[in-house]
This record gives sequence, C-alpha cells and structure tokens, in this order.
Amino acid sequence: MDKAIFDKYEPIIGLEVHIQLLTKSKAYCSDSTEFGAMPNTQVSPISLGHPGTLPMVNKKVIEYAVKLGLACKCNITKENQYSRKNYFYPDLPKGYQITQQPTPICTGGFIAINTNGGRKNKKVELTRIHMEEDTGKSIHEQDPDYSLIDLNRAGVPLLEMVTEPVISNADEAYSYLTELRRLVRYLEICDGNMEEGSMRCDANVSVRLKGAEKFGTKVEVKNMNSISNVHAAIQFEIARQIEELERGGAIYQETRSFDASTGKTFTMRTKESADDYRYFPEPDLPPVMVTDLYKEEVRKTLPPLPDELYDKYTSTFLLSDYDASVIIDNKEFALYFEEITKLTKNYKAAANWINGDVKSYLNENAITIADFPLKPANIADIIALIDSGKVNYTIASQRIFPALLKEPTKTASEIAHENNLIQESDEGVLEEFIKMAMAKYPEKVTEYKNGKVSLVGLFMGEIMKLSKGKADPKKATQMLKEALDK
Repeated sequence: MDKAIFDKYEPIIGLEVHIQLLTKSKAYCSDSTEFGAMPNTQVSPISLGHPGTLPMVNKKVIEYAVKLGLACKCNITKENQYSRKNYFYPDLPKGYQITQQPTPICTGGFIAINTNGGRKNKKVELTRIHMEEDTGKSIHEQDPDYSLIDLNRAGVPLLEMVTEPVISNADEAYSYLTELRRLVRYLEICDGNMEEGSMRCDANVSVRLKGAEKFGTKVEVKNMNSISNVHAAIQFEIARQIEELERGGAIYQETRSFDASTGKTFTMRTKESADDYRYFPEPDLPPVMVTDLYKEEVRKTLPPLPDELYDKYTSTFLLSDYDASVIIDNKEFALYFEEITKLTKNYKAAANWINGDVKSYLNENAITIADFPLKPANIADIIALIDSGKVNYTIASQRIFPALLKEPTKTASEIAHENNLIQESDEGVLEEFIKMAMAKYPEKVTEYKNGKVSLVGLFMGEIMKLSKGKADPKKATQMLKEALDK
C-alpha cells in the first residue's frame, strides 16, 4: 500500500487476553486441570452441568486475580458478583459460562510498554480483569464425518484482561503481550504459552482518518496462537480495512479468524452484542468479598516484578538497557542475579558474567538456570578474584569457570591456587621479567624511544611468555612503560 494513503489513517486497537490459571483444580469444582490427559477423563457432574449440582469457588482463582491486579496497579473490587453468560456452543456443556459482568474483580490499572525504542514510555490502560471459566474443545480433524468434543478444559479457570482502545499499531500490541506474558510468569499464575492455548488473545481493530473524533467500526480477530501471529494479523487487518475504505466500501462489525499460512484474516461470523448473551446473576454462587486485609496478605506474596527490577538495575546499578532487559526476561534468571548482587558491588561485572559465560553455558547445554551447577556465591567469588588483581578475566573465563563447573563444591580461589593461576604482581619479580624482555630486543628499545610506542605489545608478549601467562598485565604494562621511558 502507498505510504501516503496508509498515513492518512489512524489504527485503534484494543486487546482481550484470556489467561489460563495454573490451579490444580477447575474454577468451580475439583476436576483436575492437568494438561494432556485423555479426552473427557477430567470431568464431573458439576463441570458437565448436570441438574442439581452446585458450583463452589476455587480460592486460588481469587488469589491469582488479586495478584495480577496488584501487579498492574488496578483497583480491586470489594464485592464480587458472578454472572451467567448464556449462549449455545457444542463445547459449552452447561449452556452458559460462569463469568463476572457487573463487578469485575479488577478495574483500571495499566501495563507499561516500549514504543519507538523508548523504555516503558507508554502505559496501556486496562478496562477490567474478570474471572471466568473456559469452554471445552471442539476437534474437527480426527473424523471425516463428525466433530469430536473434549470437555477436559471445560471449567478451567481464566482471567480475562481487557485493554482500553489505546494501542496504535501491531508493534505496540506485540510489546504489550510480551510484557504481559513475562508478568504472569513472574507471578507464577500462568505459563504464558500461547502455542498451547494457555494465553489466548483476541484483537479488536478499527481505523479512522487522522483527526476524526469518532471511532471506526471495529472488527474482532481470533485464533492467533503466538505473539508473532497477533502482530501479523493486526498488520493485515489494518491494511485490509484501509484498502476497503479507500475503495469506497464499508467495514462491518464481525468476528474474523487468522490463517497463519496465508497471513490473512477471514470472516467467521457477524459480531454478537452483549444483549445476545443474556447475562443474569449466577444464583448458585454468593458474592465473594475481597477485604483490605486480604489484599495486603496477597501483596506480601508478590515476587520482585520485572519493571521494579529494571528500574533498580538501570537507576541504582547503572546497567545498560540491554543488560537489564536480558536479565529480567526470565524470573529465575533475575533472582539468580539478585543473589549475586548481594555478594558483590561490582554490578557491571555480575551482569557481564550472567549474560555472557553463564548464559552461554545454559544455551550450549539446553538447561535453565535452575539446573545450573554453580551457586551465585561461585560467580561472586570469581568476580572478587578478578577485582583483587589475582587473576584476569581471560584466565577466569577460560580456566577457572570451566574447572568450577566440574567441581562446584570448590571455591574460585581454591581452583586458582591448585592450578597455579594466581597472577604475579610482585614488583621485584615483574621487574626481572621486564629487564629480560628489554635485553632480548635492545634494538626495539631504541625504536620505542624514537617514538614507536606500539612496540609495548611486543615486550608485553615476551613478559607474558617468561611469566607463563601469570604476570599481572595492568601492573606489568605500567612498569614496562616506566622502564622504557627512562
């Protein structure tokens, strides 16, 4: 599309994300939520909606909802009522879904994202976070004549997070989902795996001429099983709507699906309105009260959050945006780094080690930091050894670090002494090496004195050879220059 035409329009995007919670049982009964069981083996009369059965609230769902709300700076609703959302679908066994319509457990709040290379320079405001239950799963590809239904997922607890229509493009949507996935993983309320359906996103997309006050007609796009697919679907839908309007056509409110193989969206059905669902109060569940005392109890269980850690690393530790971003990307990785920083004040060295040697080892061995054989104290010991001038980084990285991985019960200092790796910093000994190097190349000494200062490297190479690599390079270089300048 011509850029001039594209730039005439302003996309308006809102996202609805369903977050599948990591509870052991379903939202309103004790059925297991374990992934991968045989179809229809994790059901009961309650989750199947049999007459006379009564649901009961899963307390963990309340806790996880409050956790997410506190982390997003939301207002937490005190009196939470439940609603029935009525609609027919083959994999909805009760004929309705238990959700929250008038009183979502969380309102307001935001998630901060990056835009245009700026770090957390835009807040994506949230409309609501509410609790509800999942439907079952329709399977269409296993039988040529029939669709099959697996109800294991029916009743699995979800949090639906709805943003305000404040996202401006596909890149911002990508950033939002990346931050949300990291947050729910830090909180340990969801594994965030969109490919497995544990985090599902619907995008509401509309466009309008720049400067217009009225929103365009929105289209909901579903069935995107990765953050990259959400990005691609939004980009396509923005372009499709602009092209349609430029041809003089109209945009209709509808639900569209995304085909990852073609990168295109296609019509599924015309959009239902809220009235179509016939919401009414759930008669079998009393309101749940979330007190201030309960909120504070949940707040005490919150881990260090990624935004807080990022601010600490860049403002207090003075790390770069890159270093801080890599560290906070994974909670366990960040907590490992946190332990190192309790044992050393050389935060830059700690970041270099964990983002360099440690991360390389994890990648090469396809393991996580939880399986890394060295404790944070081991890394802090290596840093202390370098800072004291007893070894240089090259020796530490190439000799001490690999040896510690084989014998993690030893200290870096023990490895260094056992392998005769401690740098020679005695001035008397270094002076003798310098004299020997200068005596070997008298003509080069003359050339140096005549201005060829690059010969320092030649002499240092000889000194390192004579000392078998143990000469303190910083101290030896300083003493060498002093000797050559006499």
